[in-house]
Amino acid sequence: MNLPNKLTLSRIILVPFFVASLLINFPFHTAVALVIFVVATFTDMFDGKIARSRGLVTDFGKFADPLADKILVLSALLCFVQTGWCDCIAVIIVLFREFSVTSIRLVAASKGKVVAANIFGKIKTVTQLVAIIAVLLMQFLIELFTVKSAFSVDTILYLQGIFTVVSLCLIWISTIMALVSGVIYIVQNKQFIADM
Repeated sequence: MNLPNKLTLSRIILVPFFVASLLINFPFHTAVALVIFVVATFTDMFDGKIARSRGLVTDFGKFADPLADKILVLSALLCFVQTGWCDCIAVIIVLFREFSVTSIRLVAASKGKVVAANIFGKIKTVTQLVAIIAVLLMQFLIELFTVKSAFSVDTILYLQGIFTVVSLCLIWISTIMALVSGVIYIVQNKQFIADM
C-alpha cells in the first residue's frame, strides 16, 4: 500500500478518537476533538497531492479518499446533532446526497469504471471542513471563556448565541453546497442511473 492510501486509511482510523473526544465530557474535550479533526483534514490535503505529484494515483485511492471524507464529515455532523450544535435536517440532506453519489459510484465500479470526485464535490468538502472546524473552534472558545472566567456569564451567553447562529449558517451553507454538488454529480453521471 502506497503512502497516499495509508494517509487515507489513517483518516478513517482517527474517526473513533475524534468521536470519543467530542462526546465524552472532559476538560477541553472540544480542543482535543478540534486537533484530531484538523490532523485528519491535513491527511486529506496531503494524500491527493502526494498521489498526483509522485504518480501514485490508484483506483483504491479514487474510491477510498472520498469515502474517508464522508466518514469523517458525517461522524462530525452526527455528533453535532447529538450535542445540539446542528439541525438534523441538514444531516439528512447530506446523508441523502452521499448515499446517492455512492450508489452511482458503486454502479460505475461494477462496470469497471471509477468515477472520481469532481470540482463541485471538492468545493463541497472544503465548505464542510471549514464549517466543522469553525464550530469546534467556537465551542472550544466558549468552554475556555467559561473555565477561565474571562467574561461575565451574560457575555458568555451572548457570545454563545452569536456562535450558535454563525455555526448554523456555516453548516447550512455547506449543506446547500452538498445538495448542489450532488445534483451536478447525478446529472453528469446519469448514464449509470439507468442501470441502478
